[in-house]
Amino acid sequence: MSGVSPIVPRVRVPLSDLEIQVGIAKVSRYAERESGDTVELTERPTGGVSVVLADGQGHGRPAKTLANLVARKAVGLIAEGARDGATARAVSDFLLAYRHGQVSTELSIISVDLSSGTLVVSRNSHCPAVIAMGDHVVRWDAPSVPVGLYPDTKPTITEIPLKVGVMVVAMSDGIADAGRRSGQSFDILATVDRLYRVDADAQTVASTLLDEARELDSGRPADDMSVVCVAMRQLQSGNEPRRLTLLWPVP
Repeated sequence: MSGVSPIVPRVRVPLSDLEIQVGIAKVSRYAERESGDTVELTERPTGGVSVVLADGQGHGRPAKTLANLVARKAVGLIAEGARDGATARAVSDFLLAYRHGQVSTELSIISVDLSSGTLVVSRNSHCPAVIAMGDHVVRWDAPSVPVGLYPDTKPTITEIPLKVGVMVVAMSDGIADAGRRSGQSFDILATVDRLYRVDADAQTVASTLLDEARELDSGRPADDMSVVCVAMRQLQSGNEPRRLTLLWPVP
């Protein structure tokens, strides 16, 4: 799906028709207390939510500090009304000025933008995203570069019409490269396709991908692993409350 042209309908999707599901699963590199991946979630001021996944260069606490810096900067800009593309460019310029091009961070942003009626996927990462809609589950791996290294760094962006059944998965390289040290490869597309066909919810998709990636690394992740899944579902009742659940094992 490299080079996919953005699909940008301008029809607002009624809030009463859709439910946004977000599933997140992550684990640190084997024998590391601190994960160099950070995931942040924020509401968009014009309606909807954005999920930011940042993978800091390196491992352990320095990578975590870097990922936190980038993710929080991105979340702050989005919360102030910046578009995702402008946010990614501004974050890259900020990190370049702050660290003089000596470090980089891979950045993925998935946004449910109710003002445009689209699901926006923005990547500054070598890791693919997986997009599922209708009868199609595709790997989106259009070339992109991490933030913080070069001037005028731009994200690769695609937009998908908001409708029931749309699902997007983003990941860090611990997931994308799982099994590599033992000569195996993770068929992420096949796993997402299998789960999508049985109508698995967003958290099940994220957790299953993480579990299978860890298994390929024999239970000892070679790198920090993070998965984000955003799915659009049919809202069963217009009076449903919003819910957020967090499970956070303390190391």
